[in-house]
Amino acid sequence: MAKSIAQYFKRIFDDYQVLVQVNPDDFTGIELIVHPDGKIEKTEMEFDEEIFEDLAEDEFQACSPLEFQLLLAKS
Repeated sequence: MAKSIAQYFKRIFDDYQVLVQVNPDDFTGIELIVHPDGKIEKTEMEFDEEIFEDLAEDEFQACSPLEFQLLLAKS
C-alpha cells in the first residue's frame, strides 16, 4: 500500500499564525504556532478522521510544504 503524502494548512490570526501538517494515513501530524516575536512552538498531534472538515470550518487554507518545513527547521 502506498503511503499518502502529508498535507499542510495555515491560518493567520491577528498577531500569530498556526501551521498544521496532517498525515492522512494515520491522522498524526505537527502543529506550529509562530508568535509575533518569531518564537515557534511545535506540538506533535493526533487528529481524528474529521480533521480536514475541522480545518476548513476554522478557515485554514492549504499552504506550501516548503513554508512548513522551513519553519519546522527553526523550531
